Amino acid sequence: MWEIIINALNQIDNFMYFPVLIVVMATAGLYFTFRTRGVQIRLFIESIRLLLEPSGDENSVSSLQAMLVSTASRVGTGNIIGVSTAICLGGPGACFWMWIMCIIGASSAFVESTLAQVFKRKDDDGNFYGGPAYYIEEGLHRHKLAILFCIFLIATYAVGFNLLCSYNLQSTFMEYSFYDASTTPIIIGALIAILTGYCLLGGGKRIVKVTSTVVPLMGVSYVIIALIVILFNYSNIPSMFILIFQDAFDFKSIAGGILGSCLVYGIKRGLFSNEAGVGSAPNASASARVSHPAKQGLVQTLSVYIDTLLLCTATALMCLSTGVTRDAAVSGAPYVQNAISTVFGTAGPIFITVAMVLFAFTTLLGNLYYVDNALTFMNNNNKPSKRFMNIFYIFATLIIFVGAIIPMDAAWAMADITMGGMTLINLPTCMILSKIAIDCLKDYEKQKKSGKNPVFKANLIGLNEEELDYWK
Repeated sequence: MWEIIINALNQIDNFMYFPVLIVVMATAGLYFTFRTRGVQIRLFIESIRLLLEPSGDENSVSSLQAMLVSTASRVGTGNIIGVSTAICLGGPGACFWMWIMCIIGASSAFVESTLAQVFKRKDDDGNFYGGPAYYIEEGLHRHKLAILFCIFLIATYAVGFNLLCSYNLQSTFMEYSFYDASTTPIIIGALIAILTGYCLLGGGKRIVKVTSTVVPLMGVSYVIIALIVILFNYSNIPSMFILIFQDAFDFKSIAGGILGSCLVYGIKRGLFSNEAGVGSAPNASASARVSHPAKQGLVQTLSVYIDTLLLCTATALMCLSTGVTRDAAVSGAPYVQNAISTVFGTAGPIFITVAMVLFAFTTLLGNLYYVDNALTFMNNNNKPSKRFMNIFYIFATLIIFVGAIIPMDAAWAMADITMGGMTLINLPTCMILSKIAIDCLKDYEKQKKSGKNPVFKANLIGLNEEELDYWK
């Protein structure tokens, strides 16, 4: 049964990513990079400066806070398990292609987050909200397409990503002697499902508060631990980079098996980790109070860099520097745990397990934040009833339980397919509406050159202020 399902999912997954998504992502990223004159590189210092800019209202969400929300969603099991899987199944060159897609994709992050700001709305409590569904509806005037995007978003964050997150979490226990393939996944799946459900249904507020504080510290600790492992293996650093570049440019090998190559795995796992162009981060970006939409677009490029160039790279270089065996048998958590144990012994795998538990838990809850926004949009911008949400949350916890007991290939394929559906709607939309984001950037830079703190006026870039909910 599982074999038939996995084969069907893999066929859809393979076609969706090669050639469809790879062409769409590369075309969009290069187009945005060209049209913005490399905004993600050219204005990197400005992006950092904007992080410290206050919102001007202590009750409003600042650029930094909105960026941290989207970063918290991006940072998760994909930074550890996703990178390990890409290297073990695709080869060391996957790391290089993750870097390339990160830099190119950062321009997509700028465009989608700027559009989210332009078309954002304000509720009765003074809070801002928005995202792809809103700029699809307001910019393209395609309500049905906006609804379809919401359906894919719900399928991605309530089903695909949570299936995979749950699987990745239980897989970290495979290295322990007590692990039993027939019972351990069930126990872990039940525990994480019950804990998540408890928090979703109104309890566990203290748990959520503690984990939201601990996870950033764990992220920093993870980078430090990875750096220590790399430094312990400093003599392998030159050969490690040679290995990465040799594999990345071994086009004969890539052409011989494109679907399982470092190129495809690097792009797929890079997209899964940083989500640039997927259409998730704009939901958080729209919540920020800024004087100009381009400000939040610039800030969001940093989130992509933090995720891929910092955390994903930390995992890749830590593993490759140790030279431990990499193959399909250890893909996922075991490869990372084997690498870290070369320096920290038995304490290393325990650290990875703790990190994964924290990352997975906050990811599971964070994913459902995006789902709440989509459900509100589909309900004519009214929050669904408490009864409906409770039933939905029970369904979400069951998905988490199922994720722990399904095969790895099924979990990855489901996540890839649902995420791919979001991307195939969001990126073409961003390309059609890109003139608005590009004009925003030009207006921002023009005001900066005049020594002003840029303030957005829709009519200056040819938009009708009356058609915008916030920027009237």
